[in-house]
Amino acid sequence: MLSLTRIQSALTLAAVISVAGTPVAAQSRLLPAGTVILVKTTAPLESGSARTGDVIEATVDQDVGVDAYTVVPAGSRVRASVTMARAATRSQSGVIDLHFDRLILPDNSSIAISGKLTSTDSAERRQINADPNGHVVLVGGRGGIGAVIASAGGSQSSNNILAALGGLLSQGQNVAVPAGTQLAVELTQSVSLRGRGRMAANAAASTMYTSADVVRAAQQALARRNYYRGAATGTLDNTTRRALFPFQIDNNMTGTGNLDGRTAQLLGLSATGSAGASMSAAEATAVRREAQTTLNRFRSLIGINSNGGGTTARSYSPAELEVLFALSAFVDNASMYEQLVRGGGNQSAAVAAGRALITAARRVDAALTVNGAANVDTRNNWSNVRQSLSAFEAANPGM
Repeated sequence: MLSLTRIQSALTLAAVISVAGTPVAAQSRLLPAGTVILVKTTAPLESGSARTGDVIEATVDQDVGVDAYTVVPAGSRVRASVTMARAATRSQSGVIDLHFDRLILPDNSSIAISGKLTSTDSAERRQINADPNGHVVLVGGRGGIGAVIASAGGSQSSNNILAALGGLLSQGQNVAVPAGTQLAVELTQSVSLRGRGRMAANAAASTMYTSADVVRAAQQALARRNYYRGAATGTLDNTTRRALFPFQIDNNMTGTGNLDGRTAQLLGLSATGSAGASMSAAEATAVRREAQTTLNRFRSLIGINSNGGGTTARSYSPAELEVLFALSAFVDNASMYEQLVRGGGNQSAAVAAGRALITAARRVDAALTVNGAANVDTRNNWSNVRQSLSAFEAANPGM
């Protein structure tokens, strides 16, 4: 009896599917300092009634993700402490200063954070970026939400802030921020958060890309458009954020300075930077199932059982064996790729796996071109696999 051993996949990516038994989706992910989170106030904020030490909350407007995995679900709350509150007088405007100190997730678990007010207005943000000592406070009578940049120097004491505001306090009006007003919160320290599953396709636009390959690709794309003049370091630093902000404003986006999904798309990057896109888990499963069906039917056609045993009375041509080995290798690759995509978390590994999958598919293509290698049914079955792969391959030119 002829015994045939399946060729095993050359990929060695299983280690990225879990770490120490913990699913990748649940692993900690770092939301870096400088990230801007958009929130909406849940109650009015007025300097006439606010007191130092008061606590307010704002609601996160949409899912926040890191590398396509949700870390802050929409509906989470961000807590802020009022660090200064001064009511208006006849000659001076009211002032409120806030420090954001806690993130409260929908399951009521909470995490300490450190955040400050910033702005999504282009003129205000440019002023903030230009002043290393700039500190945003709310001042009555200033238009909009009243965000004003106080150059308070190294100290952000109330006296220093008021002195820095000077003539900007001359309106003599109270801060009056209605409930439901959007605020921009900038993290001043990075925060480690648990991944909560892969983001839905309609929410992935708000994910933050932080991996070096994606950041480097963004820096290169920004440089080609004359927004970025630094080296392509792959580090999401202040220089890069300052380049992202005007690019977003010029493209009619909310200016945050985040390297999010919308911005990456406008820069011409795929979901994994310039290196390539990934299939969804459902797409990967469909490819694996169709490939397995094709392999099973071909085995039956040439008399190979599920254990790899062949029919002793049958002669196997080199062309048939090449199809069998190529299909077996592709199924192994597709199975590993499916696990990797479902586990997620390692974009570079997903790109490498995608390349291996396409290479394995092309080996099957070549094997099937040989006369006598397979019948029409096998070719038709493989065409179904190739159809499922077509969009993925088209999204990854050069693979």
